[in-house]
Amino acid sequence: MTEGNFVDYIKIHAESGKGGRGSMHLHREKYIDKGGPDGGDGGRGGHVIVRGNTNMWTLYSLKFKKHFRAEHGSDGSKQRSTGSDGKDVYIDVPLGTIIRDGETQEILFEITKENTEQQLLPGGKGGRGNWHFKSSTNQTPRYAQPGVEGQEGWFQLELKVLADVGLVGFPNAGKSTLLSVLTSAKPKIADYAFTTLKPNLGIVEYRDFQTFVMADIPGIIEGAAEGKGLGHRFLRHIERNSTLLFLIPADSDDIKTEYGILLNELKKHNPELLDKDRLLAISKSDMLDDELKEEIQQDLPKGIKTLFISSVAQQGMMELKDTLWKMLNT
Repeated sequence: MTEGNFVDYIKIHAESGKGGRGSMHLHREKYIDKGGPDGGDGGRGGHVIVRGNTNMWTLYSLKFKKHFRAEHGSDGSKQRSTGSDGKDVYIDVPLGTIIRDGETQEILFEITKENTEQQLLPGGKGGRGNWHFKSSTNQTPRYAQPGVEGQEGWFQLELKVLADVGLVGFPNAGKSTLLSVLTSAKPKIADYAFTTLKPNLGIVEYRDFQTFVMADIPGIIEGAAEGKGLGHRFLRHIERNSTLLFLIPADSDDIKTEYGILLNELKKHNPELLDKDRLLAISKSDMLDDELKEEIQQDLPKGIKTLFISSVAQQGMMELKDTLWKMLNT
């Protein structure tokens, strides 16, 4: 999906370099008419390499450059001189990027660590010069190998946002507001569904100058795992989070049912998501008095810790940070 500068899906075409030709040169110098073969090898073609870059947050830079071609290797020359290798081409991507084969959709590799380099396409090997083929029965071979052709293909790049905590909830649950209060992020906030059309990242400052990263994933709707609403594009961003913070507003008709729907959508998308640590926060709790909180607590989902918070009234923020920090570091 794309909104503004946030791009998390792109297709590119890449082509590695062809290997240089081997040389068929025969050695000649003054007083030496037949010095034998001395043709050098061709240089290898340039590789196409994908590299992790921590300064990038989206695939936006690839939106305007979708074709990558590495240099060809140079041909070999006399005196067994090997041709120079073709220059490699690097494709920088943000951490969390998955590279798939454009035709088969097979996952080739993932980039999750800084400065990780993965070879997408190898350059063609350089051909061997004629001096390799000299033998007792063929003293002056007049042939050499051509360089090996490079490879090319279309590839699909998908970004899964890397964050410690992922916010999960229906549209208008208050996720963007919570992120704006806990971090310096400035997500778009308004009172209508799908205000957030892109994942927003923010750094939560904790005690003693410690921090963790929180991501506001756009709202899930029932059927999202089948692609309804904004579908798979959002659900995949949750896969990288180690802890999931479910956010359901206090004025919800049925908190337990909403939580069950959200959990079911995650399960249908990827059952492994249920193995992650989960915390439930009831937002907009400044509307509740103690009696209403007790009444709601009687019908909350079992097996998950629950907190009452209010982003607007700044209620429960420190307790929420403490709980999340403990979950992330247990």
